[in-house]
Amino acid sequence: MQEDLFKRLVSHCKEYGFIYPSSEVYDGLNGVYDYGPMGVELKNNIKEYWWRAMVQMHENITGLDSAIFMHPLIWKASGHVDAFNDPLVDNKDSKKRFRADVLIETEIDKLIAKADKEVEKAAKRFGDAFDEKMYRETNPRVLEYTQKAEAVEKRLANAMKANDMADLKAIIDELEITEPDTGSRNWTEVRQFNLMFSTQMSNTGDDGKLYLRPETAQGIFVNFLNVQKTTRQKIPFGIAQIGKAFRNEIVARQFIFRMREFEQMEMQYFVRPGTEMEWYNKWKERRMAWHRAITPAEKLRFKDHDNLAHYANAAVDIQFEFPFGFKELEGIHSRTDFDLSSHSQLSGKKMQFFDPELNEHYTPYVVETSVGCDRMFLSVISNSLIEETVPDAQGEDSSRTVLKIAPALAPVKCAVLPLLKNKEELVGKAREVYDKLKFHFLCQYDEKDAVGRRYRRQDAIGTPYCVTIDFETLENDTVTIRERDSMQQERVAISEVARIVAEKTDLRKLLEQIDVAL
Repeated sequence: MQEDLFKRLVSHCKEYGFIYPSSEVYDGLNGVYDYGPMGVELKNNIKEYWWRAMVQMHENITGLDSAIFMHPLIWKASGHVDAFNDPLVDNKDSKKRFRADVLIETEIDKLIAKADKEVEKAAKRFGDAFDEKMYRETNPRVLEYTQKAEAVEKRLANAMKANDMADLKAIIDELEITEPDTGSRNWTEVRQFNLMFSTQMSNTGDDGKLYLRPETAQGIFVNFLNVQKTTRQKIPFGIAQIGKAFRNEIVARQFIFRMREFEQMEMQYFVRPGTEMEWYNKWKERRMAWHRAITPAEKLRFKDHDNLAHYANAAVDIQFEFPFGFKELEGIHSRTDFDLSSHSQLSGKKMQFFDPELNEHYTPYVVETSVGCDRMFLSVISNSLIEETVPDAQGEDSSRTVLKIAPALAPVKCAVLPLLKNKEELVGKAREVYDKLKFHFLCQYDEKDAVGRRYRRQDAIGTPYCVTIDFETLENDTVTIRERDSMQQERVAISEVARIVAEKTDLRKLLEQIDVAL
């Protein structure tokens, strides 16, 4: 069922101009996608929502746009050159490559799913008298699944932390993990695979070697002093950035969830040492409030990291329930002073802040929030794509596909529809209305097919409002405005349309919602 939903989502994205496979006329390029006319608008709106929530709503957070190409020593200092690896395993029969940790995590998810299924069956059997907590703690089968999942998860975390490739292979063998397509268990040994893309700036050999940045954070760290001095910010303060990153993923999978070229929305928050956990917890709450303004709470959860990165003393993921399960949407990390200290040491330039309250210099600690823009895009589409049965013009049941996106994020805010395309007076009036509205927000003019079919097309791309120009419009300058979710229609003056649509689709409503939640 979930697999069918995901296939329908992918198909919808292409059919309605959200996502295209890159280089499709040449049979495509694995793990790379292009954003179509609707997709680029939705993506831009998501980025604007994030930017305004970060920069506009915080007087101590400012923006940056650093270069993709950076000095290669930056990646030496950050640890990427030596330690930015994923565990790779090949299947000898299918000749396909996999991330060993992902194979194991998938098995853990299966065990948890089995436990949940037992709980669901029991809930149906016992009805209102069912005590889920007690059942999970006492039922032998549920305990077997959950304890095994916990044990494997702990062992995986320890193996990843110790870079123990042999134990990862042992886990795969002991769990009898099979290749998804062939069922083969004929695996190679597990080995490290560096994710950096390298290139050359000149023909000077190794001296000209550069990397496509695998993350945007380092551009912020090496500009810490520049931003602090030019903006005169005091600790605590943050630097926000939206930009492309590149990773040579072992397996690019699940549509735009994991790609080799992707976009990050990231903020590094510089704090006084010793206060990092206080700010870490505050940013956990703030970021979850941002997500909950557009996503149901039951589809979101925190997941603490068992295997911390070398630079972190605390880390948590905000996970979203995608059609393929709960997966990482955003990461929040307490990065300590690792990055600034590493760049200070390798560059020979002190990256410190003079704190007038303490009358001393120190290297700030950093709390990071990083959300994948493409994953965010996928979560919005996943949460919004709905098939529902509604009455048609004759009152009969009919099916409609609708994207119930938050109106502020919708690619097109309003569609203008003349009732008939062969009536010049209606077309002329519709064009007049469109030309007025286009100064306020993105509109579409649509005259092809019957009005009902045009409504359905706009529903499928998530347009919150449709404005229909009919013969009554010619008499009194009123139009029919239709709301997407309720499909209710009302008669309003043309002069009121811009105000109505602008009020309902203003990002300010989402920003105010976040502010109230905090």
